[in-house]
Amino acid sequence: MNLPLFSPGDDPGPDFAELLRRSNPVAPAPTTVVGDGLQVTHGTTVVAVRYADGVVMAGDRRATSGNLISHRSIEKVFPADRFSGVAIAGAAGPAMEMVKLFQLQLEHYEKVEGAHLSLEGKANQLSQMVRNHLPAAMQGLAVVPLFAGYDIRRQVGRLFQYDVTGGRYEESDYASTGSGSLHAGTVVKLGYRDGLDRGATLDLALSALFQAADEDSATGGPDVLRGIYPVMATITGGGFERVPDDEIAERFTDLLDELRAVRSTTTSGGAPS
Repeated sequence: MNLPLFSPGDDPGPDFAELLRRSNPVAPAPTTVVGDGLQVTHGTTVVAVRYADGVVMAGDRRATSGNLISHRSIEKVFPADRFSGVAIAGAAGPAMEMVKLFQLQLEHYEKVEGAHLSLEGKANQLSQMVRNHLPAAMQGLAVVPLFAGYDIRRQVGRLFQYDVTGGRYEESDYASTGSGSLHAGTVVKLGYRDGLDRGATLDLALSALFQAADEDSATGGPDVLRGIYPVMATITGGGFERVPDDEIAERFTDLLDELRAVRSTTTSGGAPS
């Protein structure tokens, strides 16, 4: 296989997505609405919360096709590179393809340039990918990710939210997207405090997903019977680290005990302490 050759004015440089476009022209977008002909699998609710040491990202495990639960254990939180992560909501197939291309783009840039892309640059790159996906989004295959990472230069966690047009918005403390984002975002908003530690932030994100699942049928709550729990990860100066399922299960048990205590106190007519 021969490598493609480009003239100096046509060289895509370190942009792997542009290299693909110039080597293999993109097929025209469909002229009919995709959702009219088939049921598309969609991912649902993901959240990101900034804390003292970085950022926590979390996502539920349910994927739906219309009213059908098509997958109970899909993963929606992925490392983008060592110091950043991306969480997906929307059409699952295109979203996963976008994540893989994004990961490859960051690796390609590092190899070509010999340096890491800045966190701002990574957020802009993902924004461009979402913008390029707009024709498919208009056909019912929308992808709306969250991006978060640890900014080595500023020594702080940062997070970014997007819309289907590729609009990129940096959020100061937390962000959510997906069908249950309104409920999850409300829980985080009410419970968020400056300077939260890792444990408190994990508990807050877990509570947000649990309450979202209670109100939104497309969002899946923890499934104790099958041992399925939300995907949660921390991104700090030490890099992207997935939270073990055993720890999440223990925190979920504590959350249920707390909710039972509140319900018991309320039912008995007393005021919670």
